[in-house]
Amino acid sequence: MVKGQKVVCVNDTFPAFIRALYQQLPVKGNTYTIREVFLGREKVVKGGDTATVGLLLEELKNPPDPFHQGKQELGFTSERFAPLDELPPEEEEEFELVGAGAKKEKHLPFEVGVGGNN
Repeated sequence: MVKGQKVVCVNDTFPAFIRALYQQLPVKGNTYTIREVFLGREKVVKGGDTATVGLLLEELKNPPDPFHQGKQELGFTSERFAPLDELPPEEEEEFELVGAGAKKEKHLPFEVGVGGNN
């Protein structure tokens, strides 16, 4: 998962203490945009010692983590999300086609979702 990528929430089940800490939580089936990817703690209690990949989302803003020395914003484990099959905007490239009636279009550097027989 990378910054700018679209993801869909696949798990929106949170215990009561998490609901009390967060202002905004993701909803299963909703699509979100990754704002930041970071190394986070597995547990939000007394500075848990197991790492996980954490995400901050463009659409959701939350208060600082009360157990993080740098007061980083509370994020979500990447395991709660599945990537959508699209690249972030900065991964697209523009190519200018030449010829009669050609116009400027955006093209991906590879064919997405196309089988071996073209």
